[in-house]
Amino acid sequence: MEITVTDQNFKEEVLEKSKKIPVLVDFWATWCPPCNMLSPIIEEIAKEMDKKLVVAKADTENCHKTASEYGVMSIPSLKIFKNGKIIAQMMGYVPKSALVDWINESI
Repeated sequence: MEITVTDQNFKEEVLEKSKKIPVLVDFWATWCPPCNMLSPIIEEIAKEMDKKLVVAKADTENCHKTASEYGVMSIPSLKIFKNGKIIAQMMGYVPKSALVDWINESI
């Protein structure tokens, strides 16, 4: 499942949901070429790993406060939340196989 998060719904959609199932948050922006390269991979992972985790897309233009709060200095920035806390993080573009391996190792 892929959801869109904002500063207003981040707590409910990410922190609360992560108490039941891990949540992968993709901090990105429309103007970011590596983000746009990663986006279709994130969408595939959201479908393929539907039972294992929730995928949340956080456009930093609409989620500026939250991105700042979680130390997002560069995008794309991926963070996995479990029980309301970050358990793993990665920055930059990575191929799908490396991303899937990272997710599986993390959760």
